[in-house]
Amino acid sequence: MNKKNCTLAMIFFSVSLFYAQEHQLKNITQLTFGGDNAEAYFSPNGKMLTMQVTNPALGAHCDQIFLYDLNQKPNEQNLHLASTGKGRTTCSFFMPDGKHILYASTHKSNDACPPKPSPRSDGKYLWPIYPEFDIFVADLNGKIVQQLTDNPGYDAEAVVSPDGKYIVFTSTRSGDLELWRMDIDGKNLKQLTFGLGYDGGAFFSHDSKKLVFRSSRPSTPEEIKEYKELYAQNLVAPTKMEIYTMNIDGSNMKQITHLGKANWSPYFHPSDKKILFSSNHHSTKGYDFQIYSIDVEGNNLKQITYESMFNAFPMFSPDGKKLAFSSNRNAAKPHDTNVFVADWVEADDKENVQTQQLQSSISYLASDALKGRLAGSEGEKKAADFIASKLKKLGLKTQILPFEYETKLNPHDDKSSVKINARNVVGYLDNKANKTIVIGAHFDHLGLNEHHHSTQMNSEGLIHNGADDNASGVATVLELARMFSQNKNKENVNVVFAFFSGEEDGLMGSKHWAEKIKTQYPNIISMINLDMVGRLDKDKNLTVGGVGTSPVFPNLIEKYKPAGVNIAVDNSGVGPSDHTSFYLKDIPVLFFFTGTHTDYHKPSDDEDKINYSGVKTITEYVFALANALAAEKEIPFTKTKIQEGKAVPKYKVTLGIMPSYADTKDGLHIDGVVDNRPAALAGIQQGDILKKIGNCEIKEVYTYMDCLSKINAGEEHTVVVIRDGKEIPLKVKF
Repeated sequence: MNKKNCTLAMIFFSVSLFYAQEHQLKNITQLTFGGDNAEAYFSPNGKMLTMQVTNPALGAHCDQIFLYDLNQKPNEQNLHLASTGKGRTTCSFFMPDGKHILYASTHKSNDACPPKPSPRSDGKYLWPIYPEFDIFVADLNGKIVQQLTDNPGYDAEAVVSPDGKYIVFTSTRSGDLELWRMDIDGKNLKQLTFGLGYDGGAFFSHDSKKLVFRSSRPSTPEEIKEYKELYAQNLVAPTKMEIYTMNIDGSNMKQITHLGKANWSPYFHPSDKKILFSSNHHSTKGYDFQIYSIDVEGNNLKQITYESMFNAFPMFSPDGKKLAFSSNRNAAKPHDTNVFVADWVEADDKENVQTQQLQSSISYLASDALKGRLAGSEGEKKAADFIASKLKKLGLKTQILPFEYETKLNPHDDKSSVKINARNVVGYLDNKANKTIVIGAHFDHLGLNEHHHSTQMNSEGLIHNGADDNASGVATVLELARMFSQNKNKENVNVVFAFFSGEEDGLMGSKHWAEKIKTQYPNIISMINLDMVGRLDKDKNLTVGGVGTSPVFPNLIEKYKPAGVNIAVDNSGVGPSDHTSFYLKDIPVLFFFTGTHTDYHKPSDDEDKINYSGVKTITEYVFALANALAAEKEIPFTKTKIQEGKAVPKYKVTLGIMPSYADTKDGLHIDGVVDNRPAALAGIQQGDILKKIGNCEIKEVYTYMDCLSKINAGEEHTVVVIRDGKEIPLKVKF
């Protein structure tokens, strides 16, 4: 080990912080302990950081530049003022000699902190673009040795190329917020960007050939008008920015992210093939910024941080082994932002979810060529062969397991029973472990509605492709099979990837297979079921069922939740899908489900309506959870309250709704309404919350079934729903 690497390995010796999902960050160490500490960047030898700090306890009433000595034990005494202590500063960076720093400051204009923007009536968050900012060079004792800019308007956000030749900064000298380049001595100015909008926060690639930066590019007349109005007030709204790259001469500009919202503080990975950045694109509720990585082609988006609601300003150490970043985690006071350093752990690319694989599987399974994959049909056989072929290519021990069952084509006619010859498909990853997890999905659907399960009237003969139900779940399990079998890690658990047929006729395939599962594989510790995971909505609502079947589940479900996803927990081990078959064998189960919709069990459940970003997010979630389950010493089984009580009641009528199976407590949330059924005819709508049928109160799907069981055909009852916060009574004839 050379001397520099030895030093870097020794200087971080405080107690480190650990967060379950942050697999690429090891030995996370907190360096500052109060105030607002951000934009921490390494010195060329990796022994110091420069950062901007607002902390009245240190005499910094607005942003000032401090140096941090990484050779010392982390505490505030390691912070040493390196700016003048006057005005406001921003965006410091080490010069190539490591003996000087570069930063922008307003102190030449006024010793006082410039005022912050006044709060807006619409609450919009704004950044001030102080025209008094100029760029200075100072030694490590705070003595200014050079002023590099002296131009009216904003000059700031300066960084130095690794080869020491250039400085790139943001300036308003052209009449807009553009990126400019100058030589290291401030000469030979060159404008790099020219589009209307804020271009800033640039950093060089490690080979000094490219720049990565954030940009807001207003495009609509309304956006352009607002941008220009704010710019005239020396303000910018940083709520809509994307990440771009370009060559250092301004050529070959490329938009990397297309995520929406605010994507910013980008920095090149040591390979220069990936970029780390902060983003709130995932957020559906409130303020939430996390660090992500993405490759320079704009693919393989991967979440890096999960802890707290603010993580930003990632920067790698010169040797690429450590990452500095700012975060609200472990804050002593609300909204404190501190600087952290972690060992960087390189990810296994085989564990990146490949969206193209998900899309390829769903497109084939939901194609007209398979004619709806009815259990026992030729289309179902083609689907089974497709799944088996995929599993075999992954090197998994693969079986197609035939089974038989009978189903009634008319529930009121015993003579309408037909025999179905169906098949399950199983792939086994044998890690020689003493415990096993099952990850499963059903691959059959309704075919041409031969078994009369469609929710669309007169749909016999129409292909029901079932893209969401359940090509989405099958594609997810296939992708998980690829990730687990092809990665470099050998998990301390065996994994069975199971694909069931006959689910639409009553969980037939999973019932058949679950009968013998405990004798075929060592110590089944859990079953994870994915059924209809293709329609994650704009609010990212995901139902996770079976959470009450083991006491270890609630904590893990929350701990490994992807950013921005809103989890509705259903504790019951029974439900309308294949996990029920395993719960009834005393196996802890989890069930992932993005909800029913107006295309449920209709010919319109097609591939073009799949939310692939959502399927990717759920695949990542299940992968993390499965690994977490593998690490548990024990996963005890718990019977849930629904199972301990009475059996699911039989009922003689239907309302014609698609219920949410989440344990919501405030009523039955209606995910969809079937055309020409009692609910639709009475005016009940998707999104309503069902509270009462007659005098029978409803809290969730199980009390709903109880209420429905008490009604006879032909009866009329007042049904109460909540819509837009108001109770609405409606007359329903059953």
